Amino acid sequence: MLDISAFLRITVDPVRLAILGAAAVGEIDAAAIAGATGVTQRRVQREIGSLTQAGLLVSGRLDTALLQHIASQLPRVPEADPEVIEGPWSPVEARVLQAFFSSDRLVEIPASQGKRRVVLERLAMEFEPGLRYPEREVNFTLALFHADFAALRRYLVDEGIMTRADGVYWRTGGRYREQP
Repeated sequence: MLDISAFLRITVDPVRLAILGAAAVGEIDAAAIAGATGVTQRRVQREIGSLTQAGLLVSGRLDTALLQHIASQLPRVPEADPEVIEGPWSPVEARVLQAFFSSDRLVEIPASQGKRRVVLERLAMEFEPGLRYPEREVNFTLALFHADFAALRRYLVDEGIMTRADGVYWRTGGRYREQP
């Protein structure tokens, strides 16, 4: 059975992709594909044969079961942990969190100030209002989410979400978890 790497090697060719596209929606018209791709009809026929031999075409039709099998082998990109997104977020903000978190890790710090603010407000939820935290504890907590904890800590202070004095931090802004 065709594996992912063999599938990719086969389908990087534009002529083969055109054939597969035609097979996905109906009949394969070799003359039309030749005209659209600028190759000879003989080349199109040869590629149809190679796609049939690979198992992607069966009786001139796309083998969707094989495509589903190949898709099942693709690595899954973990989505943001539901607990990361849980909270007082608008649908747009929840999408921002989904985009920047993979499982419970921050994939990257957003460059956009607006998106970064949403991420920072989410990270601030890890700190209880009214409690004072030594810098090493803030660093440890932020490092659980992203390796560049120092940048996150600075952004939290710059955005007014946390305040720092004498190496101690406390929350002065951001959103709060809704209590059940």
